[in-house]
Amino acid sequence: MVCRVVSLSLIQRLKPSHLKLIRAIHDSGKLQLAAEQVGMSQPAASRLLSEIESDAGGALFERLPHGMAPTPIGAAFVRHAQVILAEVDALTNEIDQLRGGMAGAVRVGAVTGPAVGALVPALMEVRADLPDIHPTIEVAPSVTLIRGLEEGRFDFVLARITSGNEVRAFHAFPGRTEQICLLARRTHPLAGRKISLAETLPYEFVIQEPGSPIRTAMENAFLSNSLQTPAKVTNSSSLLVALSILTRSDAIAPQTCEVAQLTTRAASELTILDTREDIIVPSFLVLQARHRQLPPIAQRLLDAVLCRL
Repeated sequence: MVCRVVSLSLIQRLKPSHLKLIRAIHDSGKLQLAAEQVGMSQPAASRLLSEIESDAGGALFERLPHGMAPTPIGAAFVRHAQVILAEVDALTNEIDQLRGGMAGAVRVGAVTGPAVGALVPALMEVRADLPDIHPTIEVAPSVTLIRGLEEGRFDFVLARITSGNEVRAFHAFPGRTEQICLLARRTHPLAGRKISLAETLPYEFVIQEPGSPIRTAMENAFLSNSLQTPAKVTNSSSLLVALSILTRSDAIAPQTCEVAQLTTRAASELTILDTREDIIVPSFLVLQARHRQLPPIAQRLLDAVLCRL
């Protein structure tokens, strides 16, 4: 029971300044040098050491003719003091980083093209300066992203406003238009020459669901050239599904050019079909909830994204 009272008294009274003094005495072997290192007078350091030893129930250091050496209790005290002080320093540093916007979690959503072309490069730039950022990036259709922004699941999103969204609920920053490229396997019959959209009609298309921006842009491109829209279509917003079908058939998958170019660099068996017609997707927006202030780290990432648009 007595030992428990002593331990509780020691824990309750210890402060980082006490631990720093003990560590300094251990490192220097002299009370006067230790006092100077922690910024106090020698009499004050002597009183503080006596108080700590009283609470600990024994001497922490032997007073020798040429300095001070730790007792077994002192050695144990120093060992734990070093761990505690390291954790205190780490906590202080993390708090400073969070206050200064140099660390912390950020959650962002984006449709595929802007995720590849704007968000990921911006994140790499920020991470080079702030390695303690903890980002989460979700790639999804605009309707899913905007709903998540409304529900507070994202700090900001790169998406397109749909007719059902309340525009006044957001701060909107202009993005950019995107061009569509037609992705196919390298041995596709249309590969290696400039083609017209009419030549693609006999082939299967793997494309996002009706109403999606890429699907709408593709349909408009066919209709504006007095063509029927493709008859054989597999509906999927999954790039993995599209790639799986492309590598097994002569199907064609419309993707934003940034995504298509990244894909062909990663997969040598794929290529981009060279079309005469340009196919343009309407601009995306960078959206932030109007009445929600961003944490500093999220604002830093948002600024980096906007600089790339």
